[in-house]
Amino acid sequence: MRLSLAGLLLTAGLVSCAQQPVPSPDFPEAKWQVQDTADQRYLLWPGDQVEVTVFTAPELSRTVTIAPDGRLRVPLSGPVMAAGRTADEVRVSLTKALSSQLREPDLDIVITQFGSQQVFVGGEVRQPGQFALPGQIGPYQAVIMAGGFNEFADRKRVLLMRRLPGGEMKQAVLNVKDGIYDPTLADWGPLQRFDVVVVLPTWIAQENRFMQQYVRQALPVEFGLFFDLATIG
Repeated sequence: MRLSLAGLLLTAGLVSCAQQPVPSPDFPEAKWQVQDTADQRYLLWPGDQVEVTVFTAPELSRTVTIAPDGRLRVPLSGPVMAAGRTADEVRVSLTKALSSQLREPDLDIVITQFGSQQVFVGGEVRQPGQFALPGQIGPYQAVIMAGGFNEFADRKRVLLMRRLPGGEMKQAVLNVKDGIYDPTLADWGPLQRFDVVVVLPTWIAQENRFMQQYVRQALPVEFGLFFDLATIG
């Protein structure tokens, strides 16, 4: 969702002379350290393919593609939610589901094929949209894929949102500008599938208000669905 030039100028006038950002507990001024691996576990998603090996009942072993509803299915078990969860978490749920039919089921789940790897880049960039991850890139490279910053962009305030294993939403405001000129300051980690990168306009003083009005409503359906699926049991 974009505002017209007239709207931008009017809003800029209302917020007036270079207001400082209003601190918000929802959007801390913080960086994600490269060495911080707490949020690096891979989360499954529809289209991913996994090999389910049931050691106590080999006839149930098979390769399964996670369905569009985020679930996977094997014989003797009802559908098990897999989207937004790690392979180990799914293994635990599937073991529990099979325990009503098998005595002490022993199984393993291995990811054999990855589905679409995309991020969403929006806000004050020239070509906002969904982009396939070409490899391990950071927020600045994602902005470049979206055509670069436009004339209203605040390069020191780039929002990064990520859903962590367990459903927690992590979000922070990154100073990308300093990282461009001094690589030692670019200490955020690589982007992951379904990360949301939003470049704030220079005139926005409150990140939480901006998120409600101009970001969440503009997310594609599958991105919004991802942020909801992690809370489904």
